[in-house]
Amino acid sequence: MRKTARGVLGFTASAALAALMAASLSAQNKNDKPKLSLTARPSVAIAPARVVLTAELTGGANDFEEYYCPTVRWEWGDLTSSESGADCAPYEAGKSEIKRRFVVDHKFESSGSFKVYVRLKHGNKELAATSTTVKIQPGGRIEEQ
Repeated sequence: MRKTARGVLGFTASAALAALMAASLSAQNKNDKPKLSLTARPSVAIAPARVVLTAELTGGANDFEEYYCPTVRWEWGDLTSSESGADCAPYEAGKSEIKRRFVVDHKFESSGSFKVYVRLKHGNKELAATSTTVKIQPGGRIEEQ
């Protein structure tokens, strides 16, 4: 069986086009902002309840400068909040990596429906924010009289 120049060129051109499209898509994804999501486990519980919340950044480049070393603010929906930041080395393009997961737990003492927010910030500038709802049912705690 003999391959013709046309067959080889046809395959080569298709492979080159596929590689070009993949590189273009990769460059486009690299410039996309990461997206922030938030999950609560459990999302429904009985008071008092300890809930683990996980905020996750997906997409975008691992060295997306704007999202490097943010302050993380949690607003619990029960009139309390907390904030944390890290002591990070200066940003270096292509070398510094953004943190993609932020995990924290919070104890809800009373029943209710609580809208929990997570916000990523640099100074006063909000980079991303999202929320989820946690439902806490009346509890198993018996009060003494």
